[in-house]
Formats: sequence, structure tokens, C-alpha cells
Amino acid sequence: MTETLVIVGAGHAAGQVVSTLKQKQYAGRIVLLGEEPYLPYQRPPLSKKFLAGELPAERLYFKPTSFYDDPQIDVHLNTRVDVIDPGARCVRDANGDEFSYDKLVLALGSRVRKLPVPGADLAGVHYLRNIADVQAIREEIGAGKRLVVVGAGYIGLEVAAVCRQLGLQVTVVEMAERVMSRVVSPQISDFYQQQHAHHGVTLMLSTGLAGFAGSKGRVTGVTISDGSSISADLVVVGVGIEPNVELAAAAGLKTDNGIVVDDRCQTAEPDIYAVGDCTSHPNGIYGRRIRLESVHNAVEQAKTAAANICGDEARYEQVPWFWSDQYDIKLQIAGLSQGYDEVVLRGNPAGGKFACLYLKDGALIAVDAINSPRDFMQSKALIATRAVINPQQLADGSTALKDFL
Repeated sequence: MTETLVIVGAGHAAGQVVSTLKQKQYAGRIVLLGEEPYLPYQRPPLSKKFLAGELPAERLYFKPTSFYDDPQIDVHLNTRVDVIDPGARCVRDANGDEFSYDKLVLALGSRVRKLPVPGADLAGVHYLRNIADVQAIREEIGAGKRLVVVGAGYIGLEVAAVCRQLGLQVTVVEMAERVMSRVVSPQISDFYQQQHAHHGVTLMLSTGLAGFAGSKGRVTGVTISDGSSISADLVVVGVGIEPNVELAAAAGLKTDNGIVVDDRCQTAEPDIYAVGDCTSHPNGIYGRRIRLESVHNAVEQAKTAAANICGDEARYEQVPWFWSDQYDIKLQIAGLSQGYDEVVLRGNPAGGKFACLYLKDGALIAVDAINSPRDFMQSKALIATRAVINPQQLADGSTALKDFL
């Protein structure tokens, strides 16, 4: 009897699961259930080239439409799964239709964190997570319009950069005292604050949000914590995302800042796997469980789960990495810097090409590379081995990081 694999979710991780299964000549039937009306697509370009109008929606797809024209694959879009029943080995969608499985992969992704403030439901207040979100924002973008971005993380600053280049007046409101404070050092924050100011973005840091003002159902301004108001024709909110774990929790699967999986991407239910933004997984390099919001994590966990489903022994043990494009600046991050106790600057920020190296107890745990792909690439092996290197030597840009291996 042919085995049936059901994948709940149709994002980047889900697309990679299907791709790896086909590469490994998986013999079973593959059922893909996606809530959006789109086949699996890439999210990073949404806040960059797609928002700028430089990329058509078709170019976002993880694989071309023809890839799914396969009798082995059964795709159901516009399908929201409401129930997972591990006992009956099936999932049920919002219409009551059931899909039985022998093995199940949860690629549930994440959702934007919404602001519970007055005026949050006004027209013109946007979040950015999917194709439809960006299409709605693009309809309102126009040179000279006043955009307020709430949140100075990756998404907020990428939106600010794109919209400033499109001629909008851009103000960024951030509660923290510096941009990207959750993930980078003060040195990196300072660099980006200078860059955005240079491009004409107004940064309002250490500034809380009180709500949104409006007229006739449409946003006209943003009210900040001191009671003053910033005029706005449109608003984009980027204050983080939350993992979609409720479906798994209701099915009895363990969750802890994500669906708990092992290094094989397997839950406590042997035939249920989980991949991508929604998972909490062990990381041997840092000796703790982590949840990652990145394409690299989605792709590699998907490959790991698919390999194990096919009977291969695969374990997810990699250095996390991320990137952000703002103006002509590429930030590439290797590792996780949380808990660092020393920062080493390699290169000169004034030259627009440098790296920030994070140490903990003398060991290299992460690197932020600005327009410095060589340092980014060569740092990964050092981070994986928690290499202990003299900080003065690390700061010497004339010595390649690979020479410290």
C-alpha cells in the first residue's frame, strides 16, 4: 500500500520538503495543504525587490508551477487546517474535509505580531508577511507620501530603505534606544542609524506608540507615547513575528516557543515532523534550544526531515545565518550573538565594509559582516568549533579568518 505524506503549510520549508523528497525518489503520495492561494514562495524578497516593484510574483516561487504537475503530488491551496488528530492519523480542514496520513510534516510558519492599540484597524495600517500584504502596501505607495514605519528591526528598516528610494517621506518609530537592538551590537546599530539618516529617514528612537489617529476610517497619523502625533498617509508595522504552534498544541504535541523537535526534526510523535519558523530545536553549538526565523533554517530543517522520512539518517547541526539588504548595504550574520561579553571590530565602518565579531568567554560565537562576504563565509567554521582566538589578531583585517582554523 502506498504511503501518504501530508504537509501542513505551503511556505519555503514546505517547498523544500517536497523538493528533497522528489530528489530522493520518495515513493509515496505527497499531499500539500496551504492556506494562501500561492504555491510555496520565498519571503525575503517581499520587503525588498518585490516591494520595490522590481520582481513579479511569479519570480518569488520556490519552484515553477510545472514542478507540481506530478501525479505523485496533490496540492490544495486556500486550505486552512483546523485539526490534527494523531490518534486517527488525519488532519481536518476548515470545510471538514479529512486528509489521512502515514507521516505528517508541520510547516506552519509564523504570523506577524499585531499591536493592540487604538486605531489598529484603520485602513492604511499595514503589516508585511505575505504577497497580499505587499500588494496592498504597493497600491498606496507614491512619491511624496508620508510613511511611518513602526519597528526598527530587519523588516521595518528594509521597508524604510525601499520606500525612501521610491521618494516617500519616511519616519521610523522604535521603542528601543537603537535600531535592530535585539540582534546586533551598538556598533552595527550606529552604522545603520547613520546610513538611514544620510538617506533622509527620520528615526525616532526610545519612542513608544500610543495608537493611530484617523479620519473617515483611514489612518492620518501616529500618536506616540508623549501624546504628540506624526502625520501619516500610510503605516507599516514590523514588530516581530510569533510561531504558529496552536494547532500542534491542541493535538497534544509539546510546544515551548515553538513546536519541540529533536535534531532529526521529529516531534514526540514518531510520524510527525516539524520544520521552519514554528520549531524549537536543539543546537549543539550553543548548548540550548533555539527557534530561528530564517530561510537557511527552513531549508535545512526541511532537508533533514525529508531525509529521515526517506529512511536516511540525517541530523540538523549547523551554524545559523541570516541577511538583510538595505540600500546598497548587505548585512550577513553568522551565528547567534546573544550573551556575548566582548566585541571585536574588524575593518573601518567609515569605509562601509567591516565586520563585528562577538566573543563569549574568549570563544567566537557570531559575526555580523557589512559588505564583507569573505568574513561572513570564513567565520562559520570558527563559530562551529567555538574557536578561541586572540582579539587583537581577530581585529587584524590583513589576516584572513580562515587562517585561524
